[in-house]
Amino acid sequence: MTSDTPGFGVYIHWPFCAQKCPYCDFNSHVRFDGWDEARYLAAYARELDHVAALIAAPSPPPSWGRSGGGEPPTSIIGLPPTPNPSPQGGGEKTVTSIFFGGGTPSLMQPETVAAILERIAALWPVAPDAEITLEANPGSVEAGRFAGYRQAGVNRVSIGVQSLRDAELKRLGRIHSVAEAKAAIDIAHRTFERVSFDLIYARPGQTPTDWRAELNEALAMASGHLSLYQLTIEPGTRFADLYAKDRLAIPAAEDAHDLYELTQELTQAAGLPAYEISNHARMGEESRHNLLYWRYGAYAGIGPGAHGRITTPDAHIATATERNPERWLGNVERHGHGILETEELAPEARTDEMLLMGLRLGEGLDLDRLSRIGGLAPRASTLDRLAAEGLIERVSDPTSDPGFDEIRACLGPGLAPAAAAQPLKRGRIRATRAGRFVLNRIVLELSASLAPVTPLLHHDDRAAMDKQPRAH
Repeated sequence: MTSDTPGFGVYIHWPFCAQKCPYCDFNSHVRFDGWDEARYLAAYARELDHVAALIAAPSPPPSWGRSGGGEPPTSIIGLPPTPNPSPQGGGEKTVTSIFFGGGTPSLMQPETVAAILERIAALWPVAPDAEITLEANPGSVEAGRFAGYRQAGVNRVSIGVQSLRDAELKRLGRIHSVAEAKAAIDIAHRTFERVSFDLIYARPGQTPTDWRAELNEALAMASGHLSLYQLTIEPGTRFADLYAKDRLAIPAAEDAHDLYELTQELTQAAGLPAYEISNHARMGEESRHNLLYWRYGAYAGIGPGAHGRITTPDAHIATATERNPERWLGNVERHGHGILETEELAPEARTDEMLLMGLRLGEGLDLDRLSRIGGLAPRASTLDRLAAEGLIERVSDPTSDPGFDEIRACLGPGLAPAAAAQPLKRGRIRATRAGRFVLNRIVLELSASLAPVTPLLHHDDRAAMDKQPRAH
């Protein structure tokens, strides 16, 4: 996978949690009476079938059974039979990554995970080295259950640790202990090829000394990947209510910035530089599924509250499903899917989305691919101004420059001599460390400057492009 060929992914959203965390705005729900997992499994299979038919359109949608006689398809693991595939096998897509997110997917039975993976493999080719990730919370981790996930086909696990301090776990509303978190990480390392875990920092009252000690402890346990998120106050959460009533104080912006800089220093020194704003990995250990999002690849979104970006022979489509688990289940059982919204993405919308996602990455945003996807490109004058402000920079070779810290090429009045001898390209840009703190502003300014793509111009001719009107 590269930034130009990001692959095709399948995202499965499992909506249930043992407890709702006060900072969480994900589509997660607590059901103390449990859930009918067999019904949900059948619904996931039906929605997968429906999305595969959408991707394969304009071929006739698949139908149950076979036409013209013959034996009916068999049912596996208690599921309805897989529909007859289209000639493209559900579309000319090869699945390069599958991600079980939530919620808490580690509350699922391993047999459920196995059946979903079998259904995906019946609908699309799955790459032999496909990354298959499952999110887990430490309190739901058992060695036997993890072994079952591995046998089902999961080869990567992401554990929601969030803190290595028991008092902080309690403040964050987590129901596991530090001892349980460390045990879960140990079991994961013994079971899966690839392991990641999450921590939240910039917590109330956290000092650089506190964070340095905690992060060093985490780095000593990490294998190849860490996700390190600054605590943010999300609308609609319990923390948002407390914050509005002045009952919760988070570090000031300057203090949060210092914690961020410390995070970059320690992870870089440990050999896990940032490849995205909040994600750190050794070379080759990056999350392929998340890279697919940030590189603006296509993916099917399955389950309550899932979003997708799929490509049919005729259009690029955004999908969104019903968020409430029970309503989603009923919709799938009545209609074959739980999709509430579909939107055909215009070139302008695709360009804006790619800008927002790509500028999060250490490898930056490929302006040539951006122009191919939407037929639009930012004005050179806007790029020059943002570079002069120290908010963006050009990068020449992302394969040799995975981190944010080493600048290999700058956006200046001309190209480097080696590049100048080649046919001029728009190249690749990324946000600087200063720019990442005002990323929304950068995206808005680049979006406002987009103009229809013209033949690539030399620097003396770029003023002509700058005179073109905004396309939307």
